[in-house]
Amino acid sequence: MKVVLLNGSPHEAGCTFTALSEVAKELNKNGVETEILQLGKNPVRGCIACGSCAKTGKCAFDDDVANLWREKIEEADGVVVGSPVYYGSANGALCAVLDRVFFSATPKFRYKAAAAVVSARRGGASAAFDRLNKYFALAEMPIVTSQYWNSVHGMQPEQVCQDIEGLQTMRTLGLDMAWMLKAIAQKKEAEGMPEKETMIQTNFIR
Repeated sequence: MKVVLLNGSPHEAGCTFTALSEVAKELNKNGVETEILQLGKNPVRGCIACGSCAKTGKCAFDDDVANLWREKIEEADGVVVGSPVYYGSANGALCAVLDRVFFSATPKFRYKAAAAVVSARRGGASAAFDRLNKYFALAEMPIVTSQYWNSVHGMQPEQVCQDIEGLQTMRTLGLDMAWMLKAIAQKKEAEGMPEKETMIQTNFIR
């Protein structure tokens, strides 16, 4: 089993990475392979609603991490998305990438366990946490929870390491995700994937 952890911070070894690393260590302890992928500092594109992904299964723009992340999530059993809190929300660059990843591949993510992790200096963590969970909820991905909302606090990684409750929340998240992955795998093996109705889409104005 494998979980990919997406560091949606421009800082490759900052506060968000520290939180994700704590989750990854607990997953590893419970027999789950992990890989942390970086958003980095390079420019990213937003979705332009061109519809190309409906035909090709991938984003038309191939000059940033979006298609790589889509492939990695497809291959994995679960995903953890981490973000710093900017103005009470997730990193805009991260959301631009996630919009394209999920728009191009949502049906392929069904029943993959998912969780969001956020890092804040002080406030806005719960709003950013809610923002990220909306991707998973629309993709029929079981959302893994912990003992509290999945957030850590600190301005630098050293301060995050002093957030003992936050770090414990990360470890509990890793433990809970490992358990859920195994439970989902057992269910799939015993019964296969449930048959899904054809999706009905209605507009407010017809």
